Amino acid sequence: MPSLSQFHEPIMNSPLRLTDRQHHQLLRIYRTDPDPGLRFRSHIILLLAEGRPWAEIQAFLFWSSRTIDRWKKRFDEHGLEGLTGRKRGRPFGFDFGWVAVVFDWVTQHSPLDFGFLRSRWACTTLALLLHQRCDLTVSRETVRCWLHRGGLVYRRPRPVLDPTDPKREAILAELRQLLARLPEDETVVWEDEGDINTNPGIGRMWTVRGQQAQVPTPGTNQKRYLAGSMHWRTGQVFLTEGKPKQGRHSALFLAHRDDLRRRLRRSRKIHVIGDNAKFHGSEDVMAYLWDHRHRIEVHFLPKYSPDCNPIERVWWLLREHITRNHRCANLEELLELIFAWLEAENPFPVEDKVYRRPKAA
Repeated sequence: MPSLSQFHEPIMNSPLRLTDRQHHQLLRIYRTDPDPGLRFRSHIILLLAEGRPWAEIQAFLFWSSRTIDRWKKRFDEHGLEGLTGRKRGRPFGFDFGWVAVVFDWVTQHSPLDFGFLRSRWACTTLALLLHQRCDLTVSRETVRCWLHRGGLVYRRPRPVLDPTDPKREAILAELRQLLARLPEDETVVWEDEGDINTNPGIGRMWTVRGQQAQVPTPGTNQKRYLAGSMHWRTGQVFLTEGKPKQGRHSALFLAHRDDLRRRLRRSRKIHVIGDNAKFHGSEDVMAYLWDHRHRIEVHFLPKYSPDCNPIERVWWLLREHITRNHRCANLEELLELIFAWLEAENPFPVEDKVYRRPKAA
């Protein structure tokens, strides 16, 4: 009497017929789709289409005959949709409505607006809010997919100053007039102070996938302040190094003024444009400026306006190229590296969009 398996063997080994389009789509899914489960299911259908015996597929893929039978039936009934669980191409319209809701919450509101004690959104928080507000239960990974589908990415924001100076436009107008009417024997520099540290600032870097790079730190941080000025006409940057344990105060400010008088000795008068730091108006500074009033004149930028100081771009480049993730063992080595970089990069392009006057067409 024939066994039961003999009746089933011809059915199990019957080849699956694919159209050229289906074969091309399955090959593309098998080779490029990020979902490993979908790649496996596509592999099963491709092997069945070649007429491979089920026993061979089981041995090759380590899948049971029940699994092979289930996905073969789903493909016979629904085609590619049976393998993916959804239509290929455009996603379900159901998702688009919730993408819009989540997108509005993330871009227009804070978690505090909904009673959460958080300063920024998390996928888990959004999933909880959907459950509370809309009686919709989804996982945090579903919310993450919706956010990506809405064009959102998880990245570090850029800090910007919120307050503005009500006299901003009037002050900038005066500075533009200064630059426009500047005599040939006078010059203008933009000035600012910055600090460097032996503890490096941490920034992104290339590393091996699955591993986190390490940046060694000296443990005990050492700090040194620098005063810098950018020449308006040439883009040349002049740096003055502060003394050890000398903070960001009037002594460094005045030492830098002496450097400017020496380095720009061909200019009859030097106009220094800087920010509104408190020590810029100290008694020592006022006395110094009075003694050298025929040689140096100070102009102040609008309050809360670092974007109006072109040398801020140089500080940013210095951090990006030198001090971020640096591996200098001590402060002297770091300072040597900074001045070598400055000598190699000078002069810098002056980005003066704030002061550039519109030209007639």
